[in-house]
Amino acid sequence: MANANKMRTLSIVSDLRTSRARLLEMFTDTTCDPEIMKNATDTYFSLLQGFIASLDGTKQENKLRFMQNFKWTDTLQGNTPSAQQDAIFELVSMAFNVAIWHAKFASRLAGKENVTEVEAKDVHRSLKFAAGIFKHLKEVYIPRLITPAEKGRDLDPRVMDTYMVQCKAEAQEVTIARVIELKHNATLIAALAFETANFYQKADHTLNTLEPECSSKWRNYLQLKQHFYMAYAYCYHGQTLLASDKCGESIKSLQEAEKCYSRAEALCKEYRQTKGPGSTAKPSEQLFFTTLGGLIKITLQKCERENGFIYFHKVPAEVPQLELKASYGLAEPISFEFPAVSEQCTPEVYTTFDLTKGAKAEKAKPKQEEEVKPMKEPDLKPQKDTGCVIS
Repeated sequence: MANANKMRTLSIVSDLRTSRARLLEMFTDTTCDPEIMKNATDTYFSLLQGFIASLDGTKQENKLRFMQNFKWTDTLQGNTPSAQQDAIFELVSMAFNVAIWHAKFASRLAGKENVTEVEAKDVHRSLKFAAGIFKHLKEVYIPRLITPAEKGRDLDPRVMDTYMVQCKAEAQEVTIARVIELKHNATLIAALAFETANFYQKADHTLNTLEPECSSKWRNYLQLKQHFYMAYAYCYHGQTLLASDKCGESIKSLQEAEKCYSRAEALCKEYRQTKGPGSTAKPSEQLFFTTLGGLIKITLQKCERENGFIYFHKVPAEVPQLELKASYGLAEPISFEFPAVSEQCTPEVYTTFDLTKGAKAEKAKPKQEEEVKPMKEPDLKPQKDTGCVIS
């Protein structure tokens, strides 16, 4: 019986190593889809949970949790890794990358020509699913780390929060595109745009205490998106005001839309010129960006023309308040939970692990000169630039 349990122990270790390697391969496999990714993550995480969850029926810490040292690089910190001898660090780091994969899958799918309704729903779902992973990690697992995440690292709660809010904002962009396509009323469009702008503003403010060299480029992107969607909100709010015979206020709202749009254009140039981690989108060259500029101009001209012929309203000095709250279409993270412990990980097998054969304790912080080579991602050129980039 003892020999059988030892064989199962060796099998678990082998399966853990194999499933981890497979999951890492999935991150760069262009044929991978959410279903394949789920199967790969469930297999690895269920085995890894055997090194984290209590298997002996008590609430004591799993003795295998601190057996192995893990190293991961970060999205904002180059190739110098952070390391912890903690299976929860591995669990959170791997899950973080799964969330990034879902966000990138959504961006790649949105970059296709002639995106179908089904594909748009997949984009929407993938972004909300990524947001759910970030939320779960931040609330449940990051607090369990023995060594808190270093400032500016991926597991820094501020970085995690920013990714989560940005995913929600980009999911709402899909909703906005849909309601415009279906010609829903201007009030709903304005409210959704206003909520989306607020999401981008919140994400930007979350990063304001990080070092500029690693956050400036990201913040420029968030700021240009905030001003762009404020321009959207003021533009469609102006249409609502005109429909309510408030032509003077409508003109003022459209003028504010012009200012926000101009600010977004300026931030696009600043964003392209700012050095920092991550790829660079070109929002100002996209159809949805240039289309809004034309819409604001045409709508403002119409309001001014109507005011000169019909209303003769005075244009107020104060910009109309955007007291908008969307009742529909708001993106919420999809709830995420790790899979249960694998059936292979039994209490009997658990007792046969020999900790003396585990990795020797290493310092959690690696030497400065030590680097981990990043995984080479496929150079995928989207058929069109979506402007939605999580990197």
